[in-house]
Amino acid sequence: MVDPLPAETQKYFDICMEKLGMVPNVLKANAFDIAKLNAFTAMYNDLMLADSGLSKLEREMIAVVVSSVNKCFYCLVAHGAAVRQLSGDPTLGEMLVMNWRVAALDARQTAMLTFAEKATVASATITEDDRQALREVGFSDRDIWDIANVTGFFNMSNRVASATGMYPNDEYHAQAR
Repeated sequence: MVDPLPAETQKYFDICMEKLGMVPNVLKANAFDIAKLNAFTAMYNDLMLADSGLSKLEREMIAVVVSSVNKCFYCLVAHGAAVRQLSGDPTLGEMLVMNWRVAALDARQTAMLTFAEKATVASATITEDDRQALREVGFSDRDIWDIANVTGFFNMSNRVASATGMYPNDEYHAQAR
């Protein structure tokens, strides 16, 4: 990690401490290069927090399902905690981590997660029929763009986290249980 952190980065980390009670290890890991940290956080914040036809919970559900396929320990723990917190349902968070198909999901969530899983396992096999299945449960083309981008982002970050041995903060394990 760059030491000392630039003032703007330190302010961001201080906000994390205030809101989360920790600085997520993924941010600390990226802080070896402030430009890379800024790029990572800008993309994450845009995909996960900006206005979208997808709810925050839906985006976190995608993160967990993609991370489950990829067996990314960091993201399963961190985003599993987010699903538990946002849904108010600890069981849902655990089901999505282990096998999302056992969860009681509605048609919209099922279509979204089926698409995210297929894009993770074999993105080149996605066809217009897959996109149409999303439209049939109410997703717009913009929503499909968002589903694809959240899926792609977590495929990238899962691979980086796993390849570099990134571990989640201990605090995530006990959240929203």
